[in-house]
Amino acid sequence: MASCPILQRERVFQLGAHAYRIPALLYLPQQKTLLAFAGERTSKEDEYAKLIVLRKGSYDASTHQVRWHAQEAVAQAQMEGHRSMNPSPLYDEKTGTVLFFIAVPGQVSEHHQLHTRVNVTRLCQVTSTDHGRSWSPVRDLTDSVIGPAHKDGATFAVGPGHCLQLHNPTQSLVVPAYAYCTRPSLQAPTPSAFCLVSHDHGKFVSWDTLGCQVAQVGDAKRRVVYLNARSPLRARVQVQSANDGLDFGETQPVQKRVEPPHGCQGSIIGFPSPRAGSESPDRCAYSDLLRMGAGPNGSPQFGCLYEPDDYEEIVFVMFTLKQAFSAEVLLQGALCVLPRRALPTERLAVSFF
Repeated sequence: MASCPILQRERVFQLGAHAYRIPALLYLPQQKTLLAFAGERTSKEDEYAKLIVLRKGSYDASTHQVRWHAQEAVAQAQMEGHRSMNPSPLYDEKTGTVLFFIAVPGQVSEHHQLHTRVNVTRLCQVTSTDHGRSWSPVRDLTDSVIGPAHKDGATFAVGPGHCLQLHNPTQSLVVPAYAYCTRPSLQAPTPSAFCLVSHDHGKFVSWDTLGCQVAQVGDAKRRVVYLNARSPLRARVQVQSANDGLDFGETQPVQKRVEPPHGCQGSIIGFPSPRAGSESPDRCAYSDLLRMGAGPNGSPQFGCLYEPDDYEEIVFVMFTLKQAFSAEVLLQGALCVLPRRALPTERLAVSFF
């Protein structure tokens, strides 16, 4: 981050013949490989999204540096006549890398779906068993995972950002998402966050929120799934699940995490926490944050992929807990990276709560 020393800062995607939006980051610790995903577009607007692209990064633990390789398209992550958006990757220890994304016909906009109340967005998946070198044919999961609930929403999306595999006996998979639920004809569709849980089915758990991310926090005796989401309440909202994401408690606004009227995107990760209340700013929009094991001097190390400067580029930054915060305590918490929207620029806040 701009106001504290970091291990590395490097541009991964840059505006040129194409624009790149909605980053997602995945770390494969056994291979010491980072997978950086983004949506390639002919323009910055959602309606001009095309496909999902990938850059692999080789991490050298001795130098704490990442060497990024050439950009490539995830060609299989497409449905004919649809544009691919919102890459949401997951590393499943049993089956390999899974990439969830949404597919939308042609240039049908989110606004059009909200106005007509006709949900044409599809939930899709491709998988890789060789760490992102090759990918399976695309699978449309909409009917099998979302089922009849699909028609109850005006539109939906997964992510943005990576998904989560829980440390429980079944190694459950949790895919954060959000939808605009239809209401009586005189009321506009309202946003709700939900999670798809496990391999072959999803259970909807919703709140009056938008895009969300999840982390597992706690110790071996008691772990909870923590969900943090944007909202129209001018503050982030949070909620916890004590049964691996099947049920969540009451939604709580996080008043210290102030947001603009329509909310802003944020990224979270569970880790041994520092003292609360620290922040480190930099300009940004969407982001994805993950943990990369131990950094120099044993301090926990993190990687973050984010959009600065009016979506002109997507940048990778790597830093340690000690670089981001002045002190550490032996507690389990969550690190949140979210844009602080204060015109005329956006600020990236790294906060513990």
